[in-house]
Amino acid sequence: MEHSDEDLLDRYKSGDTDALTLLVERYRRQLFSFILRMSASAADADEIFQEVWLRIIRKAGSYRRDCFRGWMYKIAHNLLIDHSRRRPMTIVPSMPGEDTQQGFRVDRIPARERSPAADAQGNEMQAVIGQALLKLSAEQREVFLMRVEGDIPFREIARAQGVPINTALARMHYAVCRLRKLLHEERKTMEE
Repeated sequence: MEHSDEDLLDRYKSGDTDALTLLVERYRRQLFSFILRMSASAADADEIFQEVWLRIIRKAGSYRRDCFRGWMYKIAHNLLIDHSRRRPMTIVPSMPGEDTQQGFRVDRIPARERSPAADAQGNEMQAVIGQALLKLSAEQREVFLMRVEGDIPFREIARAQGVPINTALARMHYAVCRLRKLLHEERKTMEE
């Protein structure tokens, strides 16, 4: 039986450290991927990722049984803002399975029936999408990644960004339209 996020946090608050381990494992990949795509380097992303979980541990007692995932992403959002204020950010394009400038590699499990040619084509497409994401504003990229990778409801995204829900929806709309245009242009370029 799979426990809800709130149940796991309650178990952790009652002294069950394994419950926290389950929560970290449940969100490790998607949260780290989000932070990595929004931060300057793998080292920064690792630092922010750890700080998210330290804040969750410290603030577990004040957590209101709301949407854990949204709360977690709001903490990450705030830490990314704090981090960018301390140090200007330069975005490193990084997609799952792709090497970054620091040599960091995000784990992924390839499909069993994929050929090397299909893997190469998939990696190329991931790189193209990664470059297109970098052309979005930070706010649009954040909404897009929270929604697509984090599966966060728009109400929680709006709360994390501190904006009305219509602003979060508009940012997603503009992000999708811009990505569609950029990817269409890239496809045309590849065909020529």
